[in-house]
This record gives sequence, structure tokens and C-alpha cells, in this order.
Amino acid sequence: MSETNGVDYGPLVHLIGVWQGDKGVDVAPTPDGESNIAYHETIRYQAIGDVTNAGVQTLSVLHYRQIVQRKEDGEVFHDETGYWMWDAGNQQVIHSLTIPRAVCVLAGGDYSREGESITINVAASVDDPHWNILQSPFMNDNARTIEFRQSLSVSQGRLSFKETTVLDIYGKRFDHTDENELIKCPDDQN
Repeated sequence: MSETNGVDYGPLVHLIGVWQGDKGVDVAPTPDGESNIAYHETIRYQAIGDVTNAGVQTLSVLHYRQIVQRKEDGEVFHDETGYWMWDAGNQQVIHSLTIPRAVCVLAGGDYSREGESITINVAASVDDPHWNILQSPFMNDNARTIEFRQSLSVSQGRLSFKETTVLDIYGKRFDHTDENELIKCPDDQN
């Protein structure tokens, strides 16, 4: 069981811990089409606690780090860090992330529960005044992220996700997708 110290993490409580998966597929753009990369990854979600904004909003926060490696050679090709936040007062899930390509995303959304399964959906867009994407001038001019959508489902020690990052790259619009199924590591391995 994950240590929460009485903090209400809402649907995020099910993420706390270390997850590993080796069924990942990354569909990425290339100048001539697309590449399909098989990968394995580890995601560590760590409980941070509550933070208060402007004395009125309380967010329950998880920090995470995701390391993704190609199956063929073990090379890390994606390293991401950020926060998942639960705003119980507004029943809202918030995801902020940064990747070392000079791209930051602030996505918002909701969750649903069906039996033991929790599904979390968040999204951001360059046109959304609240849930937005910030990127360097180089990325804006050469590989602009237009939209971000992510869906996570957690049930009985399994985490599956699908993520779509819509890019304007190589003179075309491309849906860069990632999906995987991960298993929660036993508590003694955290």
C-alpha cells in the first residue's frame, strides 16, 4: 500500500509507486513518413503532499519521472518529468510535464471509475487559454506541438496509457503516438 499520510490524492492514489512495461510502441514522424519503435519504460510516481494556491486552492501532488528505452539497443530516447495534481474542490486532474526538447505542457481533465478501473483523461492545445503548450522558438518553427492528449487506465496493478502529441513537422501535421501497458513493481522494489 502506498503511503499517503492522510492526503486525498483522489484518482491519482492508484498511480503511486514504480511501474515497468515492455509492450511500448512509439509511432514518430520522419521526413519520409513514420517510424515504429518498440520500447520498454519505467515510471516512478512519488507522493509529494498538498500545496495551497492563493490560500484557497489545495492541490494534492505526485512527482513523476518516465524513462523510455528502445528495445533494440537499450538507448534512452525519452526522459520526461513533471507533476500530476488532484484538485478535489473542482474534481479536476492536472498534468504538467517537461521534456528535454524545450517543450512544456499543462494539461487538464477528469477521471471516471468503472468497478476497480480508474480512467484519467487530460488534454492541452496551443489554442486553449487554460491548458496550453509552451515551446522554444526552434521547436515552434521546426517541430511545433499543437495538441496533447493522454488517457491512463489503472486497474489491479496494471497501468495502460495512450498519448497523442499532434505535431506540425516536416511540412505536415502528424499524430505522434505512444502506448504501453505497465505492471506495478512490488513495494519492496520502490
